[in-house]
Amino acid sequence: MEATTTTSNDNVQKKDVYAIVTEKIIEQLENGTVPWHVPWHSAGIPCNLISRRPYRGMNLMLLACHGYEQNFFLTFAQLKELGGKVKKDERGHIVVFWKRPEKSEGEGTDDEKEKKPILRYYIVFNISQCESIPEDKLPSTPYRIPASISTCENIVSNMPKRPIVKFKEHRAYYDPLKDFINMPKQKSFESDEAYYSTLFHELVHSTGHHSRLDRKDLLQMAEFGSEAYSHEELVAEIATCYLQSYTGITSQFEQSAAYIQGWLWKLKNDKRFILSASTHAQKASDYILNVQSESDEETPKED
Repeated sequence: MEATTTTSNDNVQKKDVYAIVTEKIIEQLENGTVPWHVPWHSAGIPCNLISRRPYRGMNLMLLACHGYEQNFFLTFAQLKELGGKVKKDERGHIVVFWKRPEKSEGEGTDDEKEKKPILRYYIVFNISQCESIPEDKLPSTPYRIPASISTCENIVSNMPKRPIVKFKEHRAYYDPLKDFINMPKQKSFESDEAYYSTLFHELVHSTGHHSRLDRKDLLQMAEFGSEAYSHEELVAEIATCYLQSYTGITSQFEQSAAYIQGWLWKLKNDKRFILSASTHAQKASDYILNVQSESDEETPKED
């Protein structure tokens, strides 16, 4: 799928946004950073400085992986309206959003509904990349999400249609056919954070059950290394990181060279893979948190 952006010469250029996003993630992986493993509880969930609206899905990874002290961003148009400017040699970051094509002259309402939304992007800057922003618009103190095991407990307790959690075997897994989770006993984990991170992972898998989000890859993931298996595992990894950062907890993830190379191979062979997985991960974490899913990023003012 392609998107269009207009240059200063009013020439319309074709931009494959899927490829642009995938290249950004590949670049991080090749530098030894797994973007979905980068916690943002210390800098806050990335959000727009003006609207304070959190970015979601793919945009969380695209913006959180840069390691800023505070994850507040704004567009060039918003910055200009505040009387600020971008510091010399600073480069912006992309934010993707879905835009429904405009109705052509003579088309009816039914024709418009049949058109599929197009993936597009715009550019934002972190507040540290800018200068001359009015002091009253800047956050007064660095944002921090304190670690809270009680928050983890509440998330698990309040998950809608939560599957039964059993403690019969010394391994963690979700059984999609019988719809239950098995966990080692909590005291066998090195920390409470490790226990809840593992439990979150299995709860994410359980959201794919037909009685919940009905994710097709869940029942097709039996073959290790298959496309469905890899996609479902990445959904679980990303959503687990979302939940960890929401609660302020951290836990170690595998980040070996072989692990990174495996994901690089997937992404280089399917430019839609990472965007699809992050979208499903956002839906899964929304379900577990029992919050109403928000629409994708709103269309910005033209910069």
